[in-house]
Amino acid sequence: MTPQERADKSAEAMWAADGASKFIGISLDSVAPGKAIGHITVEKHHVNGLDICHGGTIFHLADTIFAFACNSYNTRVVAQQCSINFMAAGMLGDTLTATAQEVLAQGRSGIYDVTVANQNGDIVALFRGNSRQIRGTNFPEDGI
Repeated sequence: MTPQERADKSAEAMWAADGASKFIGISLDSVAPGKAIGHITVEKHHVNGLDICHGGTIFHLADTIFAFACNSYNTRVVAQQCSINFMAAGMLGDTLTATAQEVLAQGRSGIYDVTVANQNGDIVALFRGNSRQIRGTNFPEDGI
């Protein structure tokens, strides 16, 4: 199995069980080893009392795409610690795209950066996630 096939199968298995991300409208666009891209269109139920995209929605998007990037090797991985810096407001109707990239994977730990940008390429948020490998795989695979 190639690394890309492994990433695709891991994402397929995870997406099938990810009711929370589908419920709020996140779409997974692509995965590759240590990488993932996804987006959400900001709808009325995503905005807060200031009529801007709720920070929790942006965090959810970034966290979801982080999860797909760090689980792309068919090892089960969870978030150990995450932080986010909000740089600009997401507005009703915006398409927010999260792009996750592995910075370092060493032993059972990893560091991933996620950039969330709007349809104009303006950075809305910068997210850093620390991952920790746990027992198991996302799908059965010979030799694992």
